[in-house]
Amino acid sequence: MLARRRFLGLMAGVLAPGLALAPRFALASTPDAPSIVATTGMIADAARALTGLPVTALIGPGMDPHGHRPTRNDILTLSRADLVLWHGLNLEAQFATLMAGLSQKTTVLAVAETLPADLLLTDPAYPDRPDPHIWFDPVLWSQATEAMEPTLAALAPDVAARGEQYRAEVDAIARYAKEVLDTIPASSRLLVTAHDAFAYFGQAFGLEVEGVQGISTDSEAGLSRIADLVDLLVDRQVPAVFVESSVSDRALRALIEGAGARGHTVRIGGELFSDAMGSEGSYEGTWVGMMDHNATTIARALGGTAPERGASGALAAHG
Repeated sequence: MLARRRFLGLMAGVLAPGLALAPRFALASTPDAPSIVATTGMIADAARALTGLPVTALIGPGMDPHGHRPTRNDILTLSRADLVLWHGLNLEAQFATLMAGLSQKTTVLAVAETLPADLLLTDPAYPDRPDPHIWFDPVLWSQATEAMEPTLAALAPDVAARGEQYRAEVDAIARYAKEVLDTIPASSRLLVTAHDAFAYFGQAFGLEVEGVQGISTDSEAGLSRIADLVDLLVDRQVPAVFVESSVSDRALRALIEGAGARGHTVRIGGELFSDAMGSEGSYEGTWVGMMDHNATTIARALGGTAPERGASGALAAHG
């Protein structure tokens, strides 16, 4: 309960009158509202917070941006937009050509590419391909969303004030996440997931991270990779691995079976949101809710202490 009380205290201090946490997903479109389209739910949520306007997200809950090809409806929606926000850094690789064309006739911003290159993580095997999953580092996410403000200010008033409010929310949930993740025992501070999406999360919160697949879900896990991870789980006696809402759990099941064959029980610690957030209309369908869910789920599954319903009691009940 201590972590929850501290979070609620932090939020009470940062929420200005009239700017309390709002169901940003419920904003209704009006005939004269500018059309803002984002590729991912994370960017859409930030843009809604900064503008108070409806924002369309093309790649929704359970969808994988790495392999998503623009549909006919996507293309039509983008072509009618006053502003297009996409992530960049090769996250939505299938959109690159389309975005280059759109930028010739409307405003297009690659949000993650506003960050300085020296802040980005890279795989030594692919030094020219930065890890795109920057939303898992609250500091980087704040910087990237702040870089959206000049573009958004052309379409909505009070963007700067809303931006300060949003970053206060980001900071508050980051403090909660650090508090609960710090309770995980040293021997269990290993986060194993379906693909390598959590490197920034691990860097931000002091966790060792291993993905069965690489940074992109297009990569395949070989038998040697599975064997190495089984060794790691058994040697460290790690109690849980984690599936992702937008990635198949087949490789994780192989890890569990491999560890079981060697006498060590590993369970699925829960489903994490990685490249997509929770269902639209839910708390987990916001960036704050996604981070709350992930931090709470990881801490509880790896032997730490966290409130079952998360920082503010808004999470769906955990098993």
